[in-house]
Amino acid sequence: MFEAFAQLFESLRTDYVVAVVQAAVLVTAGVLLGRVASRTTARVLDGKLDAHRTQLASRGVLYAIVVMFGVSALRELGFQLSFVLGAAGVLSVAVGFASQTSAANFVSGLFLIGERPFSVGDVIRIGDTTGEVLSIDLLSVKLRTFDNLYVRIPNETVVKSEVTNFARFPIRRADLLVGVAYKEDLRRVQEVLLDVADRNPLSLEEPKPLLIMRGFGESSIDIQFSVWSRRENFLDMRNSMQLEIKEALDRAGIEIPFPHRTLYTGAATDPMPVRIVAED
Repeated sequence: MFEAFAQLFESLRTDYVVAVVQAAVLVTAGVLLGRVASRTTARVLDGKLDAHRTQLASRGVLYAIVVMFGVSALRELGFQLSFVLGAAGVLSVAVGFASQTSAANFVSGLFLIGERPFSVGDVIRIGDTTGEVLSIDLLSVKLRTFDNLYVRIPNETVVKSEVTNFARFPIRRADLLVGVAYKEDLRRVQEVLLDVADRNPLSLEEPKPLLIMRGFGESSIDIQFSVWSRRENFLDMRNSMQLEIKEALDRAGIEIPFPHRTLYTGAATDPMPVRIVAED
């Protein structure tokens, strides 16, 4: 009798070890196959879809393959699929109640994926943070700032905040503020500024450059000079225009004034008395 129980136990243990090995092989094969399929999907979709959709598709393929092989591994260990699904549902409900913040971020992530206010590779501003989008996940958005810092912003915060996308449209406008002295001929100033824009190779002819008289400042007449460029040339155009405007105004003899202050003593129209004291 004892030998029969020993043989039965040994058989069960051998079957269990075999099942564990098969499950481990299935999981390992699923992970490896999922990675290969994910990379293949990314290469196939590269250029056909934007970076965000390509990233989502490759991750979806990876997760789907890993889940299928994981379910097969559980079945090798003797778990029933209905039991696994029921346990997963109960676990999901428990996790949802225990982590309402994560659930809110998850729902917000679905809104971001559906609405697509920005994509991977875009330069955006969320609140006081500006950077390039590295990834858009179900719980957070990852940014790399211009000083090479890694910033993780929860999706709920993104949905509730004002988001500025600097890469949404192919062209951008630079609003340059120029101040000239009151004695200058504004029509001549206008000709000089438009000539600068016309000579700059990064400035677009359409839409045309625009001049807006902002008003009479304390020491100057303030002008907004708005020039358009392609998005990728924006910073180079803005910097070069600043240099060229200064050089053009200097060549034309147009004064760029600085703040002046007038001091009075006594009556408003009387000049301030100056007394010269001779040295001994």
